Amino acid sequence: MNEPERFIGNLNSSEKMPVLFVGHGSPMNAIENNEITRKWADIGAKLPMPQAILCLSAHWLTSGTLITSMEKPRTIHDFGGFPAELDQQQYPAPGSPELAESIIRLQQENLIGKDHDWGLDHGTWSVLKHMFPLANIPVLQLSIDYSRPPEFHFELAQQLTKLREKGVLIIGSGNIVHNLKQLRNSDKIYDWALEFDTKIASWIETGDNQSAVNFLKMGSVAQMAHPTYDHFLPLIYTLGMKSKSDQPEFFNLGFQMSSISMRSVIWK
Repeated sequence: MNEPERFIGNLNSSEKMPVLFVGHGSPMNAIENNEITRKWADIGAKLPMPQAILCLSAHWLTSGTLITSMEKPRTIHDFGGFPAELDQQQYPAPGSPELAESIIRLQQENLIGKDHDWGLDHGTWSVLKHMFPLANIPVLQLSIDYSRPPEFHFELAQQLTKLREKGVLIIGSGNIVHNLKQLRNSDKIYDWALEFDTKIASWIETGDNQSAVNFLKMGSVAQMAHPTYDHFLPLIYTLGMKSKSDQPEFFNLGFQMSSISMRSVIWK
């Protein structure tokens, strides 16, 4: 038995777990009871119970790729200007240094290093607080090396797909459209935002991973949808984790503040 198999063997083999991409939107979704958060709770209640959760959040960008490797990851309040109630929220899920080690050894190019400082940022805990409110499932975060091209993230994700057969739920947390400079208090969606969201959805439906990974070829529409594309990269990881037989199901369709797409998808 090789080293990755030995370490992953600490988890029981399972029916293949789903893969999720979640549009997390405003940090306020962590404490609000709305249509979006109720759907998160509903999905969490219906999912097979994970043995562990691996999250890729748009809010942990690093030089190199890191994975949280501590026993007790802290809850990070990586935002400002929100009510005190939000700053007081905690999500005390355990970590798993053993699983972190197995994930590091699953990929063959020594691309992932250990992190003992980060924890769980709001891209992770604001969603999990609704999906798994007991916070009793080990949670790890994998960082995003923003210096790497989109193809790198897709290929790295493909090396980790075996985790799905060991009870690990993969969640990418970002937004398919994310332009904070264009926020407005209106129900009217920008034309460029709707165009980008619709095109990405069509590629997801048809399984056209390559076009989605090469989203920057959409030019000005992609630039408007993502002035920086940190919130799109978690989707690319989930595309790399899904298999050809997985079928996508969309949920939480719609936009917040005209320029944030909440479109989410589960593959199973």
